Amino acid sequence: MHTLVQICALSLRDYLHERLLSACAVLGLAAILAPLLILFGVKFGVVETLTDRLRNDPATLEVSPVGSGHFSAARIGQWRDDPRVAFAIPRTRVLAATVELLPAKGAPLHVSMEPTGHDDPLLQRHGLPVPALLLDSEDDPDQPGRVRTRAGASGIVLSAPVAQRLGLHTGDQLTGRLERSRNGRLQAVRLPLKVVGILPLAAQQKNVAYVPLPFLEAAEDYRDGRAVPLFGPENGWDGDTPPAERLYAGFRLYARSLDDVASLRDFFQEQDITVHTEAEAIEQVRRLSSALDIIFALIGGAAAAGFASSTASSTLAAIRRKQRLLGLLRLGGFSTLELLLFSLLQALLTALLGTTLALGLYAAAQGAVNRIFAAGLDNMEHICRLLPQHALATLLLVCLLSLAAALLPALRGARTEPSEVIREI
Repeated sequence: MHTLVQICALSLRDYLHERLLSACAVLGLAAILAPLLILFGVKFGVVETLTDRLRNDPATLEVSPVGSGHFSAARIGQWRDDPRVAFAIPRTRVLAATVELLPAKGAPLHVSMEPTGHDDPLLQRHGLPVPALLLDSEDDPDQPGRVRTRAGASGIVLSAPVAQRLGLHTGDQLTGRLERSRNGRLQAVRLPLKVVGILPLAAQQKNVAYVPLPFLEAAEDYRDGRAVPLFGPENGWDGDTPPAERLYAGFRLYARSLDDVASLRDFFQEQDITVHTEAEAIEQVRRLSSALDIIFALIGGAAAAGFASSTASSTLAAIRRKQRLLGLLRLGGFSTLELLLFSLLQALLTALLGTTLALGLYAAAQGAVNRIFAAGLDNMEHICRLLPQHALATLLLVCLLSLAAALLPALRGARTEPSEVIREI
């Protein structure tokens, strides 16, 4: 029995001896494979870019109620505990959720208020801190020896249009003013505010301020003529006693993933709550991905069939051309398995070299395609992209296909009888 090293050395020497035919086989494989890699790279890059944009945009994951309703804090808390929900917070009535911002310099501006809290995806996406009430502690005159805590100021996150119109920056101080009509008299209260963050224009184009939920609740209570103990009745926040249970007109809710958006939409529909989602936009990207998968599968299947036929025919032609050589090797003591390995190694070498060349051609084309479309992409986005595992999978599949296509012709050559060679000598 001859060693594996010997049969590999003989196969390699024969492959190099027919270098012109070997080069043609390598170039033929690269010519088939390179366009497929570019096509798959564009398909993967486009779909991945669209999916990442949807996934990284909190607005895509938002589930917003249409119109007003009556939602208790307990009910919204149950939704918050749902594994499909990443963030949920109550929202007060739209008419009550406005505030007049008074900067140190410049004209005042009326803006809408939105509630926010810990784990707010919108603030997390842009690396902004969560605004909170700044509390003051003082002795309670009604109960000596007891310390009471009241809100003395509040943090606030502004949208870019608001910050630009008021000339504000992170860290600036301003005043929030609320008005109401009670008992035929116009009343107003003020609360110091501190800008803790500014949302970029792409995140919010409207005049919106994001504030802690207690501030939003206080604004609603004040406008409804109720007292707000948190801010102090003696400071003008007096009024009627608030109800035992508060009902909210809406909520801010974000799904945990793209897959959860449609599920949550159906969940709310079952509860007779009409919501607005971006489920249709998500589904369009998925339909695009499925359509491109089908197109690529058809083209790839046709290319694979052509490559397999080409490999089988070229291996068969090589076997017939080398039949005398194989017979002499068999006469020299090489087994059927070793002669089978002789032909399969050459097919495997063609697959390795052809795939490597195709990956090199793809890399050059990838750089050109991404440069052409760079103007419409962010820094980390690519129109044409392959992951390392894609290259590894391609190499493995091509090698397996080459071996499978060359197996029958190689087996036929390995069974060449020495008598056939002797008869021709």
